[in-house]
Amino acid sequence: MEVILSESVRVVRARRGVLIAEHKLGFIMANAGVDQSNVGPADRSHRVLLLPENPDRSAETMRRGLAALTGIDVAVVINDSFGRPWRQGTAGVAIGAAGLPALIDLRGRPDLFGRRLEVSVIGFADEVAAAASLVMGQANEALPVVLIRGLRWSAPESAAASIVRPPNEDLFR
Repeated sequence: MEVILSESVRVVRARRGVLIAEHKLGFIMANAGVDQSNVGPADRSHRVLLLPENPDRSAETMRRGLAALTGIDVAVVINDSFGRPWRQGTAGVAIGAAGLPALIDLRGRPDLFGRRLEVSVIGFADEVAAAASLVMGQANEALPVVLIRGLRWSAPESAAASIVRPPNEDLFR
């Protein structure tokens, strides 16, 4: 509990066994992203996994490292499992991204029938994360990295931090 609260800026909801908390990075998530899954004990001590201090910077560091090792320019998405309000089950979401657009704004473009899109902003990095999660698994699959080939986009690169809805636009705060 102490670690969860130290990673949080506020508790949104509490129920026996879970806190929905706003993490220091702005994510609203169960237990402020503090995870005990797939973290082995060390010297009989209890350990937990925290979110990266700066997931976008971590993604960029990995991207540069992969380019240095392979000579190939790749995009990197750091993925975590999120529960979603009003829906059962978890889905992969991007908590960090580098080399691709986290969001693709389609507002103003025509739809299939020529109607102007008014609110369509695609969570592109989240969709990549969700697709990767299907392959990575959520339990004991031990597959921490997925390579997606053939993915294309035309929007400019943006950080996963841009996915977090600003408080003044959040209808649920």
